[in-house]
Amino acid sequence: MARPSTVFVCSDCGHTEARWHGRCPGCGAWNTLVEERAPEARPGGRSGAARGRSASAPTGIGELDRVLGGGIVPGSLILLGGSPGIGKSTLTGMVLGNLQAVGRSTLYVSGEESAAQIRLRHERLETAGCRALDVPVLAETDLDAVLAAIEAERPAVCVIDSVQTLHSAELSGAPGSVGQVREVAARVMRTAKAVGAAVILVGHVTKEGSIAGPRVLEHLVDCVLQFEGERERTYRTLRGLKNRFGSTNETGVFEMRQGGLVEVLDPSARFVGEATGKPGSVVLAAMEGSRPLLVEVQALVSPSELVPPRRVCNGIDRNRLALVLAVLGRHAGVGTGTADVFVNVVGGVRVEEPGADLAVALAVASAARGVALGSNGKPLTCFGEVGLTGELRTVGHPERRLEEAAKFGLDTALHPGSVKTLRQALRAAFAASEQSGDPAPVAG
Repeated sequence: MARPSTVFVCSDCGHTEARWHGRCPGCGAWNTLVEERAPEARPGGRSGAARGRSASAPTGIGELDRVLGGGIVPGSLILLGGSPGIGKSTLTGMVLGNLQAVGRSTLYVSGEESAAQIRLRHERLETAGCRALDVPVLAETDLDAVLAAIEAERPAVCVIDSVQTLHSAELSGAPGSVGQVREVAARVMRTAKAVGAAVILVGHVTKEGSIAGPRVLEHLVDCVLQFEGERERTYRTLRGLKNRFGSTNETGVFEMRQGGLVEVLDPSARFVGEATGKPGSVVLAAMEGSRPLLVEVQALVSPSELVPPRRVCNGIDRNRLALVLAVLGRHAGVGTGTADVFVNVVGGVRVEEPGADLAVALAVASAARGVALGSNGKPLTCFGEVGLTGELRTVGHPERRLEEAAKFGLDTALHPGSVKTLRQALRAAFAASEQSGDPAPVAG
C-alpha cells in the first residue's frame, strides 16, 4: 500500500490521522486537524554513541547542575522553557561559555537573533568572567543547515534558540506549527544521539505559562526545565518538570544582574532580611526540592465595594487561596466576605506545596486585624496544610524547616506539631504578639 503524501495533524495534541476529521480522535477538540506533508521515512535506530555516554558534564553553574542531577549528560536532549525576557538566552550563554573555558566544544544556534545581537549579550557576560565570546555562533533557521553544522562540528553541547524558529523544507507548515516543531525535535534528537552531542532546546511558553508546541515535544526530550520569575523582579527560579537522569524535586534560584545571572546560594537569607514584620506579613518555611527555603508571605485585606470582592494572589494557586479564606471564615471566625484580599509571595517566588496554607491564613488574619505577628522584633514563622474542617495536617520535612528558621533566629514557629487546629494557631500567634508588647488587635 502506497504511503500517503499528506497527513492531518491536530494543532492541540499532535495526533496524526490519514484523513481529515471534524473532531480530533486524540483529544476531542473540534476543527484542529491541519493538513501537512508527510515526512519521508528515514532509517531507524539510534546510534550507539549515546548509549556509551560518559558521565555528566558540570556546567559550572551549581544551581543548574543541582536541577539537572549533576550536569549535562552527553547525547541528551534538554528543553528549557520560560517567558520572554526571563533570561533563557543569558543562562544558556553562560553554560556554553563555562564549558568552552574548560576545553569542551560548543555551538550556539540562534533563529531569533543575529550574530551581532548575540555578541552584544555575550560581551556583557564576559564582564562577569564568562568566556561567552569564545562560543561559535550560527544564525540559521533552516533545519538541514543546522543539522549539517552539528554533524560537522560535533560539539559536546549545542544550544538551539529556539526550537519554534527552525523549519524543515520537507514540510509545508510554517515554523512553529505542530508538524514543524515535532519534525525539528525528532531530527535534532536523531542527530544528537548519533554524534553524542547534548542539545538544549529553548522553547516558548503560552500565555498560561506552559511550554508551547505539541505535548509530544515534552515526551521526546530527556529533561524539561521551566525558568520562572517576573521580568520586573531580580529573582529567577529554575524547576525540573521532567528529568530522566535525576530528581524533579530540585530547584535553582538566580538573581539577574547587569553581568548576567548570579546564583543565590542562600536564598533564605535574602528573603528573611527583606521581611517587613508588619501586619499582614509572616515567614513561610517551605521546601524547594531537597532544601528548605524561607520566604515572606504578605496579605492585604481592604473593605470592598464590589460584589463579589476581589481575590488576587501572586505566587500561590488562586483556588488554594479561596479554600483557606473559606476555612478562615467557617472555623476560625475571620470573615473576609466583604473585603478585597490580596496575597503575595515576596520576591517573585512561586510556592506550590500545601504547606503554605497556614502562612496564607495567618497573613490574612494579621492583615484583617491590623496586628503584626511575631515576637522580639522578629516575624512569625509557620508552615502546615489546612484541612477543610479546620485541622492542621503535617507536611514533609518539618525538622529541616525548623532548623532553617532557627538558623536565622526565628524561634517563634507555628506548625502542625505545635498546634492542631487553625483556631489554635491564630490564638497562639496573637498571644505571642501581645506578650511581645505589640498593640492590641484592631476591631473589625
